[in-house]
Amino acid sequence: MPGMRFAFHCREKPEPTGKKVAIVGAGPAGLAAAGYLVCKGHEVHVYDKLPEPGGLMLFGIPEFRIPIYRVRDGYSELENVFEVKFYPKTKVVFEEMQEEGDDFVERTVSFSELKENYDAILIATGTWKSTIPNIPGIELEGVLPALGYLFRIKSAKLGHLDWNEVTPVEGKKVMVVGAGHTAVDAAMESLLLGAEEVYLSYRRTIKEAPAGPYEINLLRQKGVKWMELTIPVRIIGEKRVKGVELQRCKLGEPDKSGRRKPIPIEGSNFQIEVDYVIFAVGQKPTPPAGGEIALDKWGCIIVDKRHMTSIEGVFAAGDVVIGPSKVGRAVLDGLYAAKSMHAWLMGVRE
Repeated sequence: MPGMRFAFHCREKPEPTGKKVAIVGAGPAGLAAAGYLVCKGHEVHVYDKLPEPGGLMLFGIPEFRIPIYRVRDGYSELENVFEVKFYPKTKVVFEEMQEEGDDFVERTVSFSELKENYDAILIATGTWKSTIPNIPGIELEGVLPALGYLFRIKSAKLGHLDWNEVTPVEGKKVMVVGAGHTAVDAAMESLLLGAEEVYLSYRRTIKEAPAGPYEINLLRQKGVKWMELTIPVRIIGEKRVKGVELQRCKLGEPDKSGRRKPIPIEGSNFQIEVDYVIFAVGQKPTPPAGGEIALDKWGCIIVDKRHMTSIEGVFAAGDVVIGPSKVGRAVLDGLYAAKSMHAWLMGVRE
């Protein structure tokens, strides 16, 4: 398989326009936008908190989905052929704040500094905040967000983290909660790391699983215990996780999403011994912390049809705008935003 090409609109660097653009976030949306903008002749600088570009494509998605070399080849072409300047381990902020994936940050840059130094800015910071349900025991050692768990495994595979800093699941019992791709990936990586038993708990049935029955059945063939129509209600332990209490449920009428709503069954609680509970029940957008950019009630950046935010000359794209999505959708959103940015930079009215 060839490497990913982000600058697929041109073969070589065109004549410069004299315009300079900053992109905050080097995930699929940010890299796609960088590729489009360099092909239009703009100077592009990309800021990212991770030690190398790629975002969750590289640091969250396992190799069996996206091979590492494909992402590395793609951003290397941007850097070496199109002279995109990357600033790794650099977090752009309005004010200081910690998030998942901040392990490698060495310096911060204020948003106002970017506003002064660039003709336009694109925010493509993705969804780095995991959702963990508020149930008793979530503070115990051994309760993990799936994103953070996968991030550390991938960081070690990429050579940025020592393996002894990765959660030691070998010979342990692991429960993953959720049934999307992140949950499937966390279960699969646990198996590959030598977990003794892996459970996958989901509140609906395999038919409603976001990852799809095919992926779930692959895991079952590999020995993952699939527990549909179950909801964790309590994590058991003193300092460390010792087990999980689950409640069985049944499906009622469809909710707003069109999926049937899980209804807990009274008196159906049961317990399972586990050493780790990994939650993969959703991620939230992480726009630059503390800013005055308008957000909707879910925390996504609000943009107009040009992908411009509430601040003139500041655009946004990818999961930070549309919520957690697949790589292809984030790439497309990044391209649409870049097209609008180019028009705005050149004074063309769309």
